[in-house]
Amino acid sequence: MTPIRATFALLSASVAFAGAETITRGPYLQMAAPDAMTVRWQTNVPAESRVQYGDAATKLTQSVDGKEASVEHEIRLTGLKPATTYFYSVGNAKEVLAGGDDSCRFTTAPVAGSDTPTRIWVLGDSGTGKGDGKSGADKVRDGYEKSKFYKEPNVWLMLGDNAYDKGSEEETTRAVFNTYPKILRKVPLWSAYGNHESYTEKGAPYFNAFSFPQAGESGGKPSGTENYYSFDHGNIHFVCLDSETGKSRQAGSAMMTWLEADLAATQQKWLIAFFHHPPYTKGSHDSDTERAHIEMRERFLPVLESHGVDLVLGGHSHCYERSMLIDGHYGMSTTFEASSMAKNSGSGRETDPTGPYKKIAGANHGAVYIVGGNSGKATGGKLDHPAMFISKNLIGSLAIDISGERMEVREIDDKGELIDDFTLIKGK
Repeated sequence: MTPIRATFALLSASVAFAGAETITRGPYLQMAAPDAMTVRWQTNVPAESRVQYGDAATKLTQSVDGKEASVEHEIRLTGLKPATTYFYSVGNAKEVLAGGDDSCRFTTAPVAGSDTPTRIWVLGDSGTGKGDGKSGADKVRDGYEKSKFYKEPNVWLMLGDNAYDKGSEEETTRAVFNTYPKILRKVPLWSAYGNHESYTEKGAPYFNAFSFPQAGESGGKPSGTENYYSFDHGNIHFVCLDSETGKSRQAGSAMMTWLEADLAATQQKWLIAFFHHPPYTKGSHDSDTERAHIEMRERFLPVLESHGVDLVLGGHSHCYERSMLIDGHYGMSTTFEASSMAKNSGSGRETDPTGPYKKIAGANHGAVYIVGGNSGKATGGKLDHPAMFISKNLIGSLAIDISGERMEVREIDDKGELIDDFTLIKGK
């Protein structure tokens, strides 16, 4: 347990009331790997921890116990088989508090480098969630689940601003754990650090709630921090950057040094980067005038693009914007030149004359940039950035499918309707 989580456990324990032990958060999954998974939950009173697991809900034949009583329970299961489904329960040595049925199961990540069909679900700025079915985030969740394109994701990303208004402990419980209780039990969640996360105790509730790899536990180079990290899922390498912390955005920063080493080391076919402040937007925020956007664009995009990044995801701006297949645009929007910077200025749809986007694996042949800060609310803007193929003022989420040489991306609104789609084909 990290120092931040240990401190929160002590604080929570000091105010916990006497009585029967109940779960106040979770259980939920973190830090997936081919041979490991972290299971977490929170209780109302300090208690011992036990996770039981096995290959069937009725055969939880193995168990791991925590070392000390706590309200923040965090158990790392190791020695697991890759791409294998396990069932689990959480509680203590005397009783099971949750699980032991189909509601609590997970599938370990495939072996790094393997070509495994993968569904990725992406939410940005979903912090309006209340778990009541009425908020924007609740509607986006329900829209995805009822869409004809629905599929239980293998990878789940949040782009920051997960809990409004200040990312407090109470708001995080409401907007994350009360809004997505079912999927949290089955699919590991990965998140980027947003500005609203930083408003309470410099992000302490955020870092208390989540466990992200610092030592390369899920693939990639060790970052030594949960602010930024990387992980592998099959032949996809994910890079999460901290666009909120000013010192991280500086040239020559620890994050820059780590990123260059991480990207130089990865052997995966697909590269996806995600962080909170998108490099291009003309929505509720303006990437021409706001420092975080400018510094990420000027300093980090050249590094990402030089290593052949395929898709860059950002939130912060409460709209949906999706670029063409572009490369080499690091200045203000007025400097975008489609003739030289657009590798394909079409829709990327197979049904259109310009066809899907195409690039060669292991080379710098452009990337698609998406602003998806619309999973909780949509608040408009000019929506006229010239690098964008489409810009919409609506709420929704992203469903991304990667298999073999194909990446298929869909934006699905709160009614389950398809708003945008494109295909990227990555050949040899």
